[in-house]
Amino acid sequence: MTKMQTSAAQAVALMDLTTLNDSDTTQTINNLIASIEPKLGIPAAVCVYSQFVSDAKLALAERELQQVKVATVTNFPSGEQSLEQVLNETLFAIERGADEIDLVIPYKALIGGDERKVLEYVKASKEACGTQAQLKVIIECGELNDDLIATATKLAIDGGADFVKTSTGKVAVNATLAATDIMLNTIKASGKKVGFKAAGGVRTVTDAAEYLALAESIMGEAYLQPELFRFGASGLLKDVYATLNES
Repeated sequence: MTKMQTSAAQAVALMDLTTLNDSDTTQTINNLIASIEPKLGIPAAVCVYSQFVSDAKLALAERELQQVKVATVTNFPSGEQSLEQVLNETLFAIERGADEIDLVIPYKALIGGDERKVLEYVKASKEACGTQAQLKVIIECGELNDDLIATATKLAIDGGADFVKTSTGKVAVNATLAATDIMLNTIKASGKKVGFKAAGGVRTVTDAAEYLALAESIMGEAYLQPELFRFGASGLLKDVYATLNES
């Protein structure tokens, strides 16, 4: 196995295979799950809109891939819903079988100086998740300066996030290595066991390898496991499988 194939094999096991498009249908979800080739590697999770969580669960069960988690998003993508809406959305998603909730913080409020609101959304969402679902907190790093990236990451951790995630994939700038560096160092400084998810713009095995190398240099090799490190990606799987198929 080449170095790039090793990175590809590692990346697929850390992937949240994602479709979050307004045009998604049950067939879209079925097609997404049909794209998984177990012999080449199985992703950690699939990430879909809440109304498709039960479809995803069913499609995974039909392929005997129940080990794949189902994630969904709340307060997505603008981070501007009321807390009541966000919590209702969270509870509905868990009822449908969601294993992981990816919450967008009210990042525009944070830009305006309101740290309290961010903490409130994270804490309340964590409470709603209880023991039934993990909470992954999206800070939308492409809309924040370096100081706010660090602040948002710290607030997510303080609020009880299981993971801190870079981006929605719906703004101009999504995951970057520079933001990842800040976020991982903030997680490390907290001393808490908190995961990291790079989402948006990680499209090739080469991209993934850069993130893996950076994470390993900051957090150590043991951090590169699905319980602590994820890629949110739609196009990455195709390149991963192509790389693994190379003789």
